[in-house]
Amino acid sequence: MYNDIFFTNILRILNERGMSKKELHDLSGVSNSFLSDLTTGSGNPSLKVMEAIANALEVPLPMLLESTDLDKESLDVLAGGAFRQSLPPGYERVSVVLPEHKAFIVKRWGEETRKKLRSY
Repeated sequence: MYNDIFFTNILRILNERGMSKKELHDLSGVSNSFLSDLTTGSGNPSLKVMEAIANALEVPLPMLLESTDLDKESLDVLAGGAFRQSLPPGYERVSVVLPEHKAFIVKRWGEETRKKLRSY
C-alpha cells in the first residue's frame, strides 16, 4: 500500500511543479528505468531511494508517504496510461475526510474488507 501512496505523491508533485521524470532522475540520481517502474506502480523502492527522491523534491519523506485524494483516472493520466491497479476487480481504494463517528464506521468496513482480501 505504501508503494502506491509513495508513487502517487511523486506523480502529484512532479505534475504540480511541471517537472519531468528525467529532471527527477538528474536531481535524485535514481535511474530513469527505476523511476519509470516506480511511477507506474511496479517499482519497490528501498529507504535509500525514497530518501534520495524526497531530497531531490525538497520535501520531507513522511510527506511522500501520506495518503492522497487522487482518483484512479487522475493516477492513470499522471502515470502516462500505465497505472497498475493493485486491488482485485470490484474493489477500490478511496481517501475521504469524515466526521469521527462516520470515520469509525468506515474504518470497521475497511478492516473487514482487508480480512476478506487476505483470505484470497
